[in-house]
Amino acid sequence: DIDDVGHKYYLELVLEDVLDKDSTVNCTAEVLYHLGNKNIPPGVQFTIEGELKNTDEADNLFYNRIKSLEKELVAENIPDSHGNMSPEMEPIRLLAWAASGYVIWQNSTENTKFQLAQIKHVKQVKRSDEYLEFDYMILLHEMVSQEIIPWQMTVLWHPQHSVQVTQ
Repeated sequence: DIDDVGHKYYLELVLEDVLDKDSTVNCTAEVLYHLGNKNIPPGVQFTIEGELKNTDEADNLFYNRIKSLEKELVAENIPDSHGNMSPEMEPIRLLAWAASGYVIWQNSTENTKFQLAQIKHVKQVKRSDEYLEFDYMILLHEMVSQEIIPWQMTVLWHPQHSVQVTQ
């Protein structure tokens, strides 16, 4: 407890690569939940010991596949109600997962635990530059209350840059 500031947590954890379950790195983090103003996201500082797997090849394959589509991508219910999805939708899900991490961080309190449950709808937005843009309607599962929260987010991405949630 930090008087008149908030609660700070010190964490030691192991991060597992989503694509390669055998690849892990150690991580330490400090998370500060501010008292009072719930509009301030938790303060996070972290250190990763080691390197995460390089995804350049997979990122470029996905980017080139989407850029080569004749019509903008549109999809629904990823995964479906049985947990199934086509392999070509996996990068769309991973992009939503990364972007939803930002939404979750911005809206977390000590009393919440959000998890991406499903992409209800995703639509690619046509752009004149090199970025890919997607409008997502996602469902976040708030594990404490068991509430399912619909959330709209607009995501920009390019393989040479990080994921950006613009709305």
